Amino acid sequence: MAFSSSISSSSSYSLSSNTLPRDVNTKKICPSTLSVLQRSPVCKMGFISRCRRRGSSAFNIFASVADVSLDKSVEKAQLPKGDTWSIHKFGGTCVGTSQRIRNVAEIIINDDSERKLVVVSAMSKVTDMMYDLIYKAQSRDESYISALDAVLEKHRVTALDLLDGDDLASFLSRLHLDINNLKAMLRAIFIAGHATESFTDFVVGHGELWSAQILSSVIRKNGMDCNWMDTRDVLIVNPSGSNQVDPDYLESGKRLEKWFSCNPSKTIIATGFIASTPQKIPTTLKRDGSDFSAAIMGALFRARQVTIWTDVDGVYSADPRKVSEAVILRTLSYQEAWEMSYFGANVLHPRTIIPVMQYDIPIVIRNIFNLSAPGTKICRSSVDEVDNGLTSSVKGFATIDNLALVNVEGTGMAGVPGTASAIFGAVKDVGANVIMISQASSEHSVCFAVPEKEVKAVAEALQSKFRQALDAGRLSQVAVIPNCSILATVGQKMASTPGVSATVFSALAKANINVRAIAQGCSEYNITVVVKREDCVRALRAVHSRFYLSRTTIAMGIIGPGLIGATLLDQLRDQAAVLKEKFNIDLRVMGITGSRTMLLSDMGIDLSRWRELQKEKEEVADLEKFVQHVHGNHFIPNTVLVDCTADSNVASHYYDWLRRGVHVITPNKKANSGPLDQYLKLRALQRQSYTHYFYEATVGAGLPIISTLHGLLETGDKILRIEGIFSGTMSYIFNNFIGTRSFSEVVTGAKEAGYTEPDPRDDLSGTDVARKVIILARESGLKLELSDIPVRSLVPEPLKASASAEEFLQQLPQFDQDLAKRRKDAEDAGEVLRYVGVVDVANQKGTVELGRYKKDHPFAQLSGSDNIIAFTTERYKEQPLIVRGPGAGAQVTAGGIFCDILRLASYLGAPS
Repeated sequence: MAFSSSISSSSSYSLSSNTLPRDVNTKKICPSTLSVLQRSPVCKMGFISRCRRRGSSAFNIFASVADVSLDKSVEKAQLPKGDTWSIHKFGGTCVGTSQRIRNVAEIIINDDSERKLVVVSAMSKVTDMMYDLIYKAQSRDESYISALDAVLEKHRVTALDLLDGDDLASFLSRLHLDINNLKAMLRAIFIAGHATESFTDFVVGHGELWSAQILSSVIRKNGMDCNWMDTRDVLIVNPSGSNQVDPDYLESGKRLEKWFSCNPSKTIIATGFIASTPQKIPTTLKRDGSDFSAAIMGALFRARQVTIWTDVDGVYSADPRKVSEAVILRTLSYQEAWEMSYFGANVLHPRTIIPVMQYDIPIVIRNIFNLSAPGTKICRSSVDEVDNGLTSSVKGFATIDNLALVNVEGTGMAGVPGTASAIFGAVKDVGANVIMISQASSEHSVCFAVPEKEVKAVAEALQSKFRQALDAGRLSQVAVIPNCSILATVGQKMASTPGVSATVFSALAKANINVRAIAQGCSEYNITVVVKREDCVRALRAVHSRFYLSRTTIAMGIIGPGLIGATLLDQLRDQAAVLKEKFNIDLRVMGITGSRTMLLSDMGIDLSRWRELQKEKEEVADLEKFVQHVHGNHFIPNTVLVDCTADSNVASHYYDWLRRGVHVITPNKKANSGPLDQYLKLRALQRQSYTHYFYEATVGAGLPIISTLHGLLETGDKILRIEGIFSGTMSYIFNNFIGTRSFSEVVTGAKEAGYTEPDPRDDLSGTDVARKVIILARESGLKLELSDIPVRSLVPEPLKASASAEEFLQQLPQFDQDLAKRRKDAEDAGEVLRYVGVVDVANQKGTVELGRYKKDHPFAQLSGSDNIIAFTTERYKEQPLIVRGPGAGAQVTAGGIFCDILRLASYLGAPS
């Protein structure tokens, strides 16, 4: 059965109770209250029945209007415009429950603006429920009746909770009348199996009518004078195609003046989303129409500000569901907001910005659930704001998914006028929306992005349009590349900042993302790239991190959470917040691995709980997987691996890590004291690349030994000799090997005090000191192997094969006599014994020996486990340069590693 309806200027609507402004009776009705949209079109069921009895196959539903005489004595008020007005818009979520409506009323009452207009959406989900009514009715699904009852009940319960007395009775009367009218209309739609756009718009607009009436009553209940406005009496729009409308500002302004003359008030609650055509036909502003309503009203009132209340703190630099580190933007220019919203950011619909731009009216996005958040202000950027250097060149990033690229190419396109016109004419003919266009300057190819659901029709249209050119070879192909996404980088300051494009593409390259198409407008506010859909989130995070994370955000992997590694983690925990706040250094431990288990994190391990997390989320250790995880985070610009072990296998990976762009920091001596060829290869790579390799803690724990040596060499000094007590353990032993104490007694005491390795032979053998000597020798330019260093071991030969440390200590007293004699000989000569390492650069050799020094020598004046190193150089020949301090212990060693981490940060751009 065909169904048609017509609503013309000659037809109008029956006057229902919800059409009358508050406190206005039928004897004094303002002319504006007779406008079409405030009155429900009543489908006269008797009329439909008569049509059916006549056997008509088509229905014309007309509504009648009452002829109401007007009292011309009504005093008219003139509408004041300007900064005294503030506009507020509350979306469906904001008025979704009775409690939320109370919250909205409180915000309005507390707003100290002299005058305010509040635009409200339908209650949460109501618009969808109304569309569902239409769908069910025209599908001849009788459940539309129960669905409409659900709509009634939702608003009835809300009104009962919020209103009382005459306000409640009045609203419920209007509500029931509206529902009855809707039932009649939906019944007609059910019979016809079809609903016109006009009737659909009329039905779905009721949600706004009801929420505006309820809110205005709540505000009046709180003692504030308030009128509610059905904006269909005021807003006149013209359909503009593509499911959009254009406001008629001139006519809307006239109607607003008329409405206000009859309804003067300092607080107005207006319906969002709905409007009228010039023919007085009900329509809507389409999706996101309430925001548009607020912007139009802001322009009509020349308001001071338009505030859009929502459920987020403002506009984010990127979708926070995809980029957890997205930040709230304090300001956006109109153009930036426009660009971001066009490319899918949850900002505002681009058309919402147009009305306010003309009058420089700022829009503020605020969170009704977090009133302490200042929100995002969208306004015309001042020159100072753009040029003061304090704002980021890039404001935000947005993406559009589910796109396809269409590429039209061929040599026959070059220099042929009208080719592009023909291409996009064919696209227009199938009603497809072109999101982005990119054309090579050679004119050899044109590619553009369209929604994936439209690409098949586009491709077929182009194949048909250019069939002759394709057959003749003038065009080589019309290719479709599916599964694409667009990533847009937006910022007004991009236009005056060199290198933004380079930074964008560098970030994408580092993330190993291939760019399929590029577009940039001449305004330079936007750089748009097309990438594979599966790469889109990774691409978004990569570019966002490059612009929004600190240049010294460093992804760290800690290898070896033993005594030193654990101490370092605790130091990082205690200092991380300070470093980030004061120096913009953001250190993130992305992984911790031992020899058996490891702990990984995508965003950074909570160092206050790393020990518990190790137990809860540990997995089997895999060094390659660990490195890939830490370095594979393409969203953090820098990666460092901190090797806190003494493992030669871990050290053997340094070259590969540096080659892959991973910085390395370590106290592990195995790499720099290992085979000479591997050391030279490692240092050559370090000098050639931009990756850093720091190893201060390999000699002297936290003492600045390596950096002092480098400073001397780099400033042109010549090293003659380096001599020192490099072992905190051996320093402690010989500082306490005095009087009548035996050597074995001192060693046992040192072990019990925690100054030695679990097996003291590891210290007494002198190998650790020899490694430090070879490191300093190589740093000084000597090409020596570890085997070239003669070492005076203090482990008696018969005890080298002892089964355990305990057995060794039990048998050590048998060999005390030799060292006791050496001590006595030294004391008789006024000297002390010290276990030293020597780098004799002049003679190109190194030694580890038990030396004798006068009691006034610096080496004789140590205490505890201090280290001391003397540099004899051309500059410091007569009096060596001395570096002295604690050379052992987890705290100082970890501190030395931490210093290297901060040095790396300074190399990467952190403030000094």
